[in-house]
This record gives sequence, C-alpha cells and structure tokens, in this order.
Amino acid sequence: MEVTINGHTREVKENITLQSLLTELDIQRRGTAVEINREIIPRAGHGTHIIREGDVIEIITMVGGG
Repeated sequence: MEVTINGHTREVKENITLQSLLTELDIQRRGTAVEINREIIPRAGHGTHIIREGDVIEIITMVGGG
C-alpha cells in the first residue's frame, strides 16, 4: 500500500504497525517524534498504531550537538 513519509511516496506492507515501520526504516524510537495525518502518535502507541493506505507520516528525529 502507498503512504507518504516526510514528503516522499513509499510502498509499505499492509497492516504494519508504526513501530515495525520505524524498524524497517532503521529509525530509533528514542528521540523521534511521529505525526500521522497531522496527529502526534505517542511513543506508547507506536506498537499498536496500524498504518493505513494514504497516511501522511512525518518523522522527526532529534539531533544533539554542540
């Protein structure tokens, strides 16, 4: 199925959870905020939130430095 991740169209498996998607994308959950269809998904919900056809996903990763 097709979703948009950070402005790019991508094919993902059906019935994939947000947590599994982040794992497939090799993105650490720590320091990461995820918004789906303009709604922030709390980290506690990543394992149960199912990605749907047409979802618009924004993944923001915090970067530290000095």
